[in-house]
Amino acid sequence: MNRWMDALSLLQVFSEATPEPGFCGFYEECGRNPTVGGIPLIPPIVPCFDPSAARHLTGEHYLNKNMFLLQVCPMMDQGENNTYACCSMKQLQSLDRSLTLSKAVLVRCPSCVENFAHLHCINTCSPNQTQSVKVTKVMNVTYLGTTREAVVAYQSYLSSTFANAAFQSCKNVRIPATGGFAISTMCGRYGAKLCTAQRWYDFQGDSSNGLAPLDIDFQIIKDSDVEGLPDDVIPYNGRALRCNETTPLGGEVCSCQDCQESCPSMPPLPQPPPPFSLFGIDGFFVLSIILLCLLILRIIQPSEVTCSDRNSLAAQAFMSRLFQRWGTLMASYPLTVILVAAVIVIAFSVGLKSIKLTTDPVELWSAPNSRARQEKDFHDAHFAPFFRTNQLILTAPQRKGHIYDSLLFGKQNFSGLISKDLIIELLELQEKIRKIEFWSEELNSTASLTDVCYAPLNPSNPSPTDCAVNSLPQYFQNSLDNINAKVNMTELGVTKEVDWRDHLIYCLNSPLSFKDITDLGMSCMADYGAPVFSFLAVGGYNDDEYTNAEALILTFSLNNYIRDNPKFKVALQWEKEFLKIVQEYQRNPNANFTFAYMAERSLEDEINRTTAEDIPIFMISYAVIFVYIAVALGEYNSWKRILVDSKFLVGLGGILVVGCSVLASMGFYSWIGIPSSLVILQVVPFLVLAVGADNIFIFVLEYQTRGDQGGAHWSCSWTICLLLFRKYYAPFLLHSFTRVAVMLVFIFMLCASIFLMLNVKVGLDQELAMPQGSYMLDYFKYLYKYFEVGVPVYFVTKRGFNFTTVEGMNAICSSVGCDQFSMTQKIRYATEFPERSYLAIPANSWVDDFIDWLNPGSKCCRLYTFGPNNGNFCPANIYNCMEKPVGGVLRPTETEFNRFLPHFLGNRPDLKCSKGGLGAYDTAVVRDESGEIIASRFMAYHTPLTNSQEFTAALLKARELASNITKSMRNISGTSEDFEVFPYTITNVFYEQYLTIVPEGLFNIGLCLLPTFVVCCLLLGLDLRSGLLNLLTIIMIVMDTVGIMTLWSIDYNAVALINLVTAVGISVEFVSHMTRTFALSTRLTRVERAKEATANMGSAVFAGVAMTNLPGILVLAFAKAQLIQIFFFRLNLVITLLGMAHGLIFLPVLLSYFGPGVNKAVLLQAQQAKQKLEMSSKMREVYDNIGYEEEEAKDTSTTKTPADTNRQSDSIESEDRVDSF
Repeated sequence: MNRWMDALSLLQVFSEATPEPGFCGFYEECGRNPTVGGIPLIPPIVPCFDPSAARHLTGEHYLNKNMFLLQVCPMMDQGENNTYACCSMKQLQSLDRSLTLSKAVLVRCPSCVENFAHLHCINTCSPNQTQSVKVTKVMNVTYLGTTREAVVAYQSYLSSTFANAAFQSCKNVRIPATGGFAISTMCGRYGAKLCTAQRWYDFQGDSSNGLAPLDIDFQIIKDSDVEGLPDDVIPYNGRALRCNETTPLGGEVCSCQDCQESCPSMPPLPQPPPPFSLFGIDGFFVLSIILLCLLILRIIQPSEVTCSDRNSLAAQAFMSRLFQRWGTLMASYPLTVILVAAVIVIAFSVGLKSIKLTTDPVELWSAPNSRARQEKDFHDAHFAPFFRTNQLILTAPQRKGHIYDSLLFGKQNFSGLISKDLIIELLELQEKIRKIEFWSEELNSTASLTDVCYAPLNPSNPSPTDCAVNSLPQYFQNSLDNINAKVNMTELGVTKEVDWRDHLIYCLNSPLSFKDITDLGMSCMADYGAPVFSFLAVGGYNDDEYTNAEALILTFSLNNYIRDNPKFKVALQWEKEFLKIVQEYQRNPNANFTFAYMAERSLEDEINRTTAEDIPIFMISYAVIFVYIAVALGEYNSWKRILVDSKFLVGLGGILVVGCSVLASMGFYSWIGIPSSLVILQVVPFLVLAVGADNIFIFVLEYQTRGDQGGAHWSCSWTICLLLFRKYYAPFLLHSFTRVAVMLVFIFMLCASIFLMLNVKVGLDQELAMPQGSYMLDYFKYLYKYFEVGVPVYFVTKRGFNFTTVEGMNAICSSVGCDQFSMTQKIRYATEFPERSYLAIPANSWVDDFIDWLNPGSKCCRLYTFGPNNGNFCPANIYNCMEKPVGGVLRPTETEFNRFLPHFLGNRPDLKCSKGGLGAYDTAVVRDESGEIIASRFMAYHTPLTNSQEFTAALLKARELASNITKSMRNISGTSEDFEVFPYTITNVFYEQYLTIVPEGLFNIGLCLLPTFVVCCLLLGLDLRSGLLNLLTIIMIVMDTVGIMTLWSIDYNAVALINLVTAVGISVEFVSHMTRTFALSTRLTRVERAKEATANMGSAVFAGVAMTNLPGILVLAFAKAQLIQIFFFRLNLVITLLGMAHGLIFLPVLLSYFGPGVNKAVLLQAQQAKQKLEMSSKMREVYDNIGYEEEEAKDTSTTKTPADTNRQSDSIESEDRVDSF
């Protein structure tokens, strides 16, 4: 009964508020709203319920109030005799305080600020208040000893035309410090993406947001829709300004950054060139087919090329004599040669005492003089290195999710990961890491996180809560009490319990909020004072469904130091302790998370670890090659001579020569100050041993061949190879049908490789530098799967640009009055095409926030007005630094710019002023002693980048954008000609090489092929045709190698290029010996000479070149390092197999078709030697007969002289050599 009487009484009271023009529903202030709990952001002062006529502002009353009325609600002024209002001076002041916090983030767009204030001014001060406002709840409030009825809730009716137009004018206004939208902080859980006009106004009317003093139920009524509308209520339908309109007080149109309608008409971006095609098919494929056909036809009609036989023979003889004399000289003084070589090796090897091993990935993978390194050095010298990241990405895949029916947000999906117990478990792990302490020799004291942490808002003397730790528990300020907090809350007549889930839903969508909209009244800001954006706290979500995330992210950020700084070692030691705790937690069977982790030092640690672990693999590889040499070259006549016959000392000596070569070369470079690396220690000995073993084998075989023409003491392996090649392989290979088939197959391989090499991937994914089983591989997998944003990219300006001029500021900023093609505007334009620019979030801008900070509307920049500090900066006074700008465009003078910039950079952002530059910009502006800005940076974000191709493309596009910005800024008066803007990302130094590695690789390989061709021609006796055939075969080997790289998923990069350059040298071993043997053969036809070359030299190439490489290469398959497996096992295996195939299959056939003719000079020399031998034999027979008759007559005996014996031996040897031709 009492409730019914109260309702009837309330209805009677409301009926007194006459819905007619000129009447108020409330007037004057009645005190604090008793329904608002907690600690609101501003005092919730509510008006008195007072149905009465609007007050006529005249005379002094008009003048006093109107000065403030024009400032807060200029749309209400109708002149001195025509101005009526339903608000008092106190109400105006309270309204101004309530609007100021929101207007501070909207001040960039004058028309938005005007529209935002417009409706609240109408609701509070309109003389026709009762027509659009309906009071729904009053309460007795005692204020200054007087109890009166106060309005604590009302309905506000407005037309959809006005509401939507006002919302459209504000929805694109940006927050320069974050690159996000201001509307995201004013739309509750919906954020900018899901915000609508109704949701925007609902948030403004929610007293739980800490800004609204009472509850306002905004009813947006469609035009001409009167169904359900209370009698005599007229929805407010004033005119809302478009964002590209000027305000009544002269405020300029909003900038393109904040208003799409203000953007200039942009021509459509040119479409990327379509892929090359012919007849609707891949053009390169068609060209490869055409080339295949042409080359096949070329087989049928070979052309003849002749050379100077005599010059060829002379050159061959000269080179033979030269090397014969060199060999004779070395063999004549073995002890002297060994001693001199040992002295040289020892002298150079002493340099190893000062060897410097490079372990820094930046030093390993980028050139010191490269553009990216110079940009990195500039950035680090002026802004300090990018902070060190230590991160965990945690999942709980076996957990089942649930649906939470929220009082405020409706039904929400919560993944199994987003649960209270897991959040608490994450908090416990976070606090354990935060409390890390250890003894530091560098500091000579106990060190902790505060000694090295990145503390953006208190960098000079941070406490544990000042350190930047980004995680989901930060939404609760890392407080267990806040996580456990719960309270009953009534909304729209429904009372339910709200808890951590409601707070989390709100904060994930509005991370910049200082107070949620629940009765919990908790802040969303981290305990170190900055916001934690949702993509830094959770990952693996779709369409901003943050509570359905699959991953939690925990990040500790440390300051980075140069390696000479003692604190660098302190940071390394802290990260070592961090890894210990994380790995211990991972081994804990009670841990509920499945996670991946990394520390800044992890990349370097893992590279060094795998290098050390793979050293035994390389040692086994050396041993295998050594055993093969001993076995393959051994003669094995008896067990007693096995150590001699096995060529044990030859193999051992070869390895010693290789070792001395490596030691001497590394020592030499150490002497001249060039550092080495652990990778070099692995790879160089292997490559040198592979080449050295080939030479050892060929030398020994040649020695055995020269020393024993009969083959009685040849090695078993050599004898078997020679027999197989001579009796079976050579005749089969050079059969007429086989030759055609071989040419067709290899031409097809060449054409296919040309097509494939045009599709090879360029780059090196960073996970390939990790060993198999490394925890970093899991981290990279989690990173690419769960992270929703890419790495930050800084657009850095160098010295030479004047920021203090109006023209200079307009060329940078993006707010009202700025150049439509300013620096930050161009970056924003690029983010509209993320698939082309690889930019996701626009750049923050200290210039924009500095201008907003100076604007009186933000209430940030204030000065003392009296006392000893009169005129100095005051962060708490109400007197502004600058006057309200005319037209809404504020630009400080040069003096004001230089005076207030340091205060802006040192001003900590808070609830009263969110535009303070400390934390966001204090390290982004560098000035010299004179105050000139010599460097500054503007941070944007890339889209998620997952492979080296995307990182490289992002770098290229960022540089193109920076170049365009540089050109336009150089046109500003007073800008230096050498002024430059460049993009900087921590990954640029690793991926810059791939911008030019293709032309550089072609140049390097060409540079190797040219001397290879020249040397081959010289060593082949100036035989141009043989040199060209050698060159063609080597080129085919390299091209086929690149083609197979595409098929076997081997990317083209610096490591691959090293192997391709090496492939040129290895290929020479496969082809040059065969070609030389063919060129010196005197058989009548090319086919016969090809058979002879294949039989005699093919077996040596197989046993001495191919088989000395393959065993050592196969051992590398067991290496843990993926770099070794892919780029040294796979690639060297491909090179060796292709070299063997081309040298032993293709080249003999090629020579049988296109090889040089019989060298007539060689043939003539052979014939003359044979004739001389025959004549010598006949003369000896005559001489012997005559001598016999004389001896018979004289009865004396004669004997042969040693000279005769030698001559006979020479004759026999000469004859044998002629036969061998």
